[in-house]
Amino acid sequence: MAIVNDEQIIKVLRQYNPWWRTPSAIKEESKPQKRLAYYEALKTLTHKSIRRFAVLSGMRRVGKTTILYQIIDHLIDEGVNPRNILYATFDNPILKLVNAENVLSIYETMYPLEGTRYVLFDEVQYTENWELWMKVIYDSRKDIRLIATGSASPVLEKGSADSGTGRWSVLKIPTMSFYEYCRLLDLDLPLLPADLRLSELKSMSPAQLGDLMDQFTPLQNHFNRYLMIGGFPELVLSDDDAYAQRMLREDVVDKVVKRDVLSLFNIRSPLLMEKLFLYLCMNSTEIFNATTAAKELENTSITTIDSYIKALEMSNLIYLAKPMDVGRKGALKGKPKIFIADAAIRNAVLMIDDVLSDEKELGAMVETTVYKHMVSFYQGSTASLGYFRKAKDNQKEVDVVVELPRQKILCEVKYRNNSHIAATDAIVELCQDEKSKVTDAFLITKRLDDFGITKHETMVPILRVPAIALLYILGKTEAEGKTGNCSNDLIVDAR
Repeated sequence: MAIVNDEQIIKVLRQYNPWWRTPSAIKEESKPQKRLAYYEALKTLTHKSIRRFAVLSGMRRVGKTTILYQIIDHLIDEGVNPRNILYATFDNPILKLVNAENVLSIYETMYPLEGTRYVLFDEVQYTENWELWMKVIYDSRKDIRLIATGSASPVLEKGSADSGTGRWSVLKIPTMSFYEYCRLLDLDLPLLPADLRLSELKSMSPAQLGDLMDQFTPLQNHFNRYLMIGGFPELVLSDDDAYAQRMLREDVVDKVVKRDVLSLFNIRSPLLMEKLFLYLCMNSTEIFNATTAAKELENTSITTIDSYIKALEMSNLIYLAKPMDVGRKGALKGKPKIFIADAAIRNAVLMIDDVLSDEKELGAMVETTVYKHMVSFYQGSTASLGYFRKAKDNQKEVDVVVELPRQKILCEVKYRNNSHIAATDAIVELCQDEKSKVTDAFLITKRLDDFGITKHETMVPILRVPAIALLYILGKTEAEGKTGNCSNDLIVDAR
């Protein structure tokens, strides 16, 4: 006898799909503010001439389910029969015991309707052989359009590589940008010049830059809160920040580290995984040495540490920034920097008091946030992201390096009251190196009055930009569809 019968599945599906009975029910689940990923997913789902499925990848609470609800709302508004739309999440205990094929078959038995069917499956990595099923459905059922989500990106990407070539695209969803945060809260936004790009700031006069920076003054407190709460939509809308951080720790971190990662990647030592993630939070933005970590964490093997690091990266909890060559300075090899996927995650785990008054901690938070924004902006482009550190001088470092085919972009974070850099700093030396291929360099500062070209007379000018302005403009540019995969709309250009 089957553990789960059809009647139980039908009951679950009816609960998840209230629009079958009352079409307006979706309005209660859908949110008015839409992220860039919504438009990309909707375009993929409804494209008239190119049929492709979409897979949305991102950690818990980044808004994947909300995007699905918003798409359902749009489809119903466009006249699609609500019963032609199926939503299900395989995070559900009952649906975990069956597979996608069973769910679709039971649904079609319930409603044997004609026309295009829209299938939206949440946390699809929990259903057995999902990628093979999607391949079969794509090849045999031209009447089905499908979007799936998952919290473990490379699990999804492997399926895409194995079976999904030409059939579906994987869209990564990071936590919200600072611009999206401001939009979600319906704040009074700065009145910026139309289509402003970061590349244009270097040609502005000091007076123009001053007027621009003044626009961000009302957002300063919100920026501080963004660093503490992060880019998780539901938590951003909370009126209790302490509770939001608790939810971040319990509902995002704990569920991913203590449940998702363990089940998806066959982790043998759950306690070691917890200790490793805590270790990474304590050493975020620092160069990671697997040998050192293995000794400090129960003298475990380097192989185990490496595999656990990979699992955390696959689960969208961390970024691995690889060392990159820039110019002739001799870069460090082999050792990545670890960035937690959102600065607020680190805050929630470590529970540091008065973090906003701690210059070192605040600097790490902003560096993490800059890296996250850069990764999101250049997603899908030919860019490579990492950091630079001189092999023979550990003090010579550039926090973020973006490498494109004909150019390199340098970002150095100095989020402190005094953003002074010396002539011997790595970013200055690299901007003097004609073989570095550096085309633009940014010194990311704290104060809104700390902006403009640095005093160093380098071949490539180094532009001081307050963090709040840089991140807002970068996020706004991305939301407008002018991302790093658009050849004419890079963050900077090589003109």
